[in-house]
Amino acid sequence: MRCPSNHRNRWLWSLLAAALIVAVPGMRTIAYAQDDDDDDMTFDPDDVSGDQNADANKGDKADDTAQPEPEPGDEPEPEPEPEPGEGGKAVDTTKDVKLGENRVSWQDIVVVVRKPFLKVGRVELLPTWGVTMNDNIIQHVQFNGMLNYWLTDALAVGVEGGLYVKNLREPFDLVARQARRLPTVNKYNFGAALDFHYVPVYGKFAVLDKHLIHWESFFTAGVGFTQSEVIPRDPALQPFKNFLITPNVGAAMRFFITKFITVHVGLRDYIFVDKFENTNRPSTQVSGSAAKADAQSALVNNVIFQLGVSFWLPTSFEYTTFR
Repeated sequence: MRCPSNHRNRWLWSLLAAALIVAVPGMRTIAYAQDDDDDDMTFDPDDVSGDQNADANKGDKADDTAQPEPEPGDEPEPEPEPEPGEGGKAVDTTKDVKLGENRVSWQDIVVVVRKPFLKVGRVELLPTWGVTMNDNIIQHVQFNGMLNYWLTDALAVGVEGGLYVKNLREPFDLVARQARRLPTVNKYNFGAALDFHYVPVYGKFAVLDKHLIHWESFFTAGVGFTQSEVIPRDPALQPFKNFLITPNVGAAMRFFITKFITVHVGLRDYIFVDKFENTNRPSTQVSGSAAKADAQSALVNNVIFQLGVSFWLPTSFEYTTFR
């Protein structure tokens, strides 16, 4: 037979063992939770003040100049730096300037550099040498002289006069040999004109990056006269002369060398209607006046290249306007 007491004891021990198995992990979890709670912050006044003091002392030792970073949009605007004055010192811009203090005179203001050469009120003496450009039968060398008075720096009025020296070119003889007759040509003796000059362009350029050459370009228009003379094909016949009203136009450049010397280069076109010997002049018409009555007319453009040197009087000048 079984013993009831032993059977009951066995069940009791089994329940006790199961209870221990369940209870032991729960106790361990409670112990861990208590350890974690020990590290949590408390809200006691003593604990809060103590922690703040400790953090402040720690921050002072780490970085005495550390400051909290500003949030975006809260950055302070930088203060404007003072403008430097004499000797690198700051200038107080808030100081009121009274009338009469630190005033600037017109003599201290330079807007445009003055021209190195003035023409207004001066007389220009311009001898030139020229040569015709557009006649292949006969060529003329011109010795001319101009006298100009400059009303302003851009406008002048003057007179001119010149002499011509003819030179028969090679085609003159070639035509005579090939066509068995001499060409009809006239020579020019002298001329004079009243001229007006206008300067629209002024400039300068550098020579070898060391010297500045000032120059100007101007136009000329005038009216005068020219005397031409017929060269008869037959030397036994008399020549005749023509007095021709001669307007002229031209363009030129002037280069300034000194205060009273300039160099001139340009082109002039002297325009006139000249009278030439009639191609059918009979050998019995010896008189020049009779031949002139039968003369043939033609429009002539006497284009001349001119080169000269100007001399200016007075030799110096003074500025009378503000700089």
